[in-house]
Amino acid sequence: MQMLEAALSKLPGSSDLVLHSTQGWQYQMKRYRLRLREKCIRQSMSHKGNCPDNAVMENFFGLLKSELLYLQEFRSAEHFRKELEEYIDYYNNK
Repeated sequence: MQMLEAALSKLPGSSDLVLHSTQGWQYQMKRYRLRLREKCIRQSMSHKGNCPDNAVMENFFGLLKSELLYLQEFRSAEHFRKELEEYIDYYNNK
């Protein structure tokens, strides 16, 4: 719940989001599901052998690993964070 609350605190007042998880334990937590519903966030979870709703994220993380993670060594967590933010900006905007 701490991770969820930290993420929610960074969202604008109203959002039309989908939160995706792969068979996450959090989907079994009633408090977690209710909190998402309060914020009008739809849940998406893949099931074994059913990847269509997960394909976009799997593709993104595959590219992220091959284009960023495996190409360099990071000096620190802050260095990684900076490179990751730049990569996401590149991915989304360029």
